[in-house]
Amino acid sequence: MFEPKISAADATATPDWQRYLVAQDWHRFTPADHRTWDRLTERQVRLLEGRIVSPFLTGWKRLGLYEPGIPELDRLSDRMEAATGWRCVSVAGIVPDAEFFAMLADRRFPVGNFIRDGRHLDYLEEPDCFHDIFGHAPLIAYQPMARLMEAMGNLGVAACAAGHGDIISRLYWYTVEFGLVRERGQTRILGAGLASSFGEARRSLEDDVPRPLFTVEEAAATPYENDHFQPMYFVSSALDDVAAQLESLDTAALMRLAAYRPIRKPAAAAPSDSMSDSAT
Repeated sequence: MFEPKISAADATATPDWQRYLVAQDWHRFTPADHRTWDRLTERQVRLLEGRIVSPFLTGWKRLGLYEPGIPELDRLSDRMEAATGWRCVSVAGIVPDAEFFAMLADRRFPVGNFIRDGRHLDYLEEPDCFHDIFGHAPLIAYQPMARLMEAMGNLGVAACAAGHGDIISRLYWYTVEFGLVRERGQTRILGAGLASSFGEARRSLEDDVPRPLFTVEEAAATPYENDHFQPMYFVSSALDDVAAQLESLDTAALMRLAAYRPIRKPAAAAPSDSMSDSAT
């Protein structure tokens, strides 16, 4: 689900997401693959302390992601299902948007069955299992986020069928993938694209980039690009607040968002962290 432009889906057909499933075939991962996972995990956990929303690290521990090596999806899924009713499913690569949202509606999260080259830890042509598991799974184990993801799945299926997949894709992008959020007076990382990226996690909090306040209208109307660091990051007032906002959207709201005039640059800036609050 990384396409900035989405074609309308067949409104008469139910997206068949199961045809994109493949076996994880965990035993084919090499010792080098597992070492790559461990290096990425150690680096990100050390970086994210004090920079990411607290339910993320709680979920990371609850799912046993501190254990060495690439997780076996069945074992991980059993833990996720016990927490929020979700399971991970293995896919070969990017899933088309209508099918991706149908997966979310059925409380299934797709995980690429490959990991990046350990010689290039920060280079990705498409999301790998580290992004999909480390970046997303901890917050899917948090009930408000799990409900949000399911709600976005249902709305995303309807949006794609109505030719408004771009709108739901932008909302997902600026929250679930690259969102920031206020927590205990600080700006923290929310999105999986930031949580799983060493360079962009730091950039999103430390560089001189726009951080406008999140509103559904402005996020839905702001196009994004997926082949470089983001030029801006929306900041939500609180994790549970943004989850409730997105969970409450319906098809009528989607139609109103479709009529909203796109903005060309960020609106009001979010509150800046004091020097004592800033991540280092």
